[in-house]
Amino acid sequence: MSEGFKDKVVLVTGGSRGIGRACAQAFAKAGASTVVISYVGNEAAAQETVGLLQQAGAKAEAVRFDLADTAACAAAIDGVVKTHGRLDVLVNNAGMAIDGLVMRVKDEDWDRQMDTNLRGAFALIRAASRPMMKQRAGAIINITSVVGEMGNPGQAAYSAAKAGLIGLTKSVAKELASRSIRVNAVSPGFIGTDMTSHLDDELRQKMVGGIALGRLGNPEEVAGAVLFLASDAASYITGEVLKVNGGMYM
Repeated sequence: MSEGFKDKVVLVTGGSRGIGRACAQAFAKAGASTVVISYVGNEAAAQETVGLLQQAGAKAEAVRFDLADTAACAAAIDGVVKTHGRLDVLVNNAGMAIDGLVMRVKDEDWDRQMDTNLRGAFALIRAASRPMMKQRAGAIINITSVVGEMGNPGQAAYSAAKAGLIGLTKSVAKELASRSIRVNAVSPGFIGTDMTSHLDDELRQKMVGGIALGRLGNPEEVAGAVLFLASDAASYITGEVLKVNGGMYM
């Protein structure tokens, strides 16, 4: 086990599966003392992740809250700090997509995606900034998406929220830099997760055809980018959007 994150406390939202689980495991394997994951629905998957993190040598726990509830977001951050004494890394990974052509998007579907993908990240950053400012140290990594950079038919709301996350990243990076808090984003392309597992072979092949490396990515490749941006190796990087898309969008 590496010592790169020794004594660090990490919170990864949406950490029960997919990219979030891979990120949480990467921090545990890198020596983080405590890794907290959030989840909203699947308790069994969350507890499975906790077990994997403990096997990697980290203290681990799962907390349940809805990112659409800003008060719950603030309470979650307060809980982590009160229980573990600090918060060193926040990874805003949790997200959702409700696909549909713009003419058919319902207000409630638009709002739900904005609340989860953007408003929740904002609420967590707002809450986390206070203890990090007191520490005069911290790293925040927001998981955006390639569709937030290039758009995608049928994903107007999701794309808008993820594009907003990029703007949020850059603005907060400028605000918090004077307190040695770095804020960056990772922009995955098409990654092999639950969100892409339902695609039929024809659509999958079409997607792969637009990727320079000729394949989907995997969650661990995204986690590697997140780990880098949170580490001392990226100590002079803030306000950046690191693309992990296999050359799909340059």
